[in-house]
Amino acid sequence: MTVASISVILPVYNQEDHIEHIVRDYRSALAKVPVPVELVLVTNACRDRSAQVCKNMTSQFELVRHFDSATGGWGRAVKLGLREASGDILCYTNSARTSPEILTLVLLYAIAYPKVVIKANRKIRESLRRRLGSLLYNLECRAFFDLPTWDINGTPKVFPRSFAKLLNLECDDDLIDAEFNAICRQESYPIIEVPVLSTKRHGGKSTTNLRSAAKMYWGAYELWRKMKQEISL
Repeated sequence: MTVASISVILPVYNQEDHIEHIVRDYRSALAKVPVPVELVLVTNACRDRSAQVCKNMTSQFELVRHFDSATGGWGRAVKLGLREASGDILCYTNSARTSPEILTLVLLYAIAYPKVVIKANRKIRESLRRRLGSLLYNLECRAFFDLPTWDINGTPKVFPRSFAKLLNLECDDDLIDAEFNAICRQESYPIIEVPVLSTKRHGGKSTTNLRSAAKMYWGAYELWRKMKQEISL
């Protein structure tokens, strides 16, 4: 398989003060990628001027496209971006946590291994509480979905368009990452995990708290039940 083009989906949530800086940095780093790359910005029920900032960038940078999701949810933004993306290699990532160097690295992996899922495996968290919470969630998902991988929510995630099941993700929220990994396991899509040591945020605030974490733990169980029922039908 020869890679002709790549689409990178970047959900954007209340990032008016730094998203243009991030895109400029990405644009410079992606010059090292030997195929055309488009950046698909998906503003996600933002309460600031992020949508206007992203729209303005479409006229400044040829590689930028913008779509707006009036309804919130990480999963909704990812799914909208995947529907609108044109590349034969597809990537989605958290712009607040993904450095230009890491994004470039995983895309180069994808070009070298175009029939493989490439995903980040973050090795460090900011606090003991976040490390413990992440460990519990990863252990839960590994047990429910029989996963060989770690860092369920780690991005970037990159895959070829030919892995069609990944184009039909259903979750509207953060559980889309657990669904992504579970489908890879079901369909036996090969995966390469790339260790990522840096976790510094490039802007914005994390929306993860005790309430949202508990919701994810329960949501993983509900997703497991749903997928198990679908298999048995």
